[in-house]
Amino acid sequence: MTTFDDRERAYEAKFAHDADLRFKAEARRNRLLGEWAAELLGKSGEDVRTYAMSVVSSDFEEPGDEDVYRKLAGDLEGRADAETIRAKMAEMMAEARRQIIEELD
Repeated sequence: MTTFDDRERAYEAKFAHDADLRFKAEARRNRLLGEWAAELLGKSGEDVRTYAMSVVSSDFEEPGDEDVYRKLAGDLEGRADAETIRAKMAEMMAEARRQIIEELD
């Protein structure tokens, strides 16, 4: 096996690992967003978990974050504006990444 082959395999492995971590962080962010939104909606108990999972599922509609944003914006109409939702999305992504990294250590 050549050095080039080794480098190529290492690059592919890193790419796959990074993609896996990104997927996990986005799913975690969406769950955290769902829990936040559920609180704003006055949900409690199992309803919080169910709603959070619906936010996670909404991310599979299309690539990117707009599908999650649309779900939250529609559900939180009158309770949170676009700026608040987008800020919370960024905040929860940072928190999700922090949690994932802590779990890896």
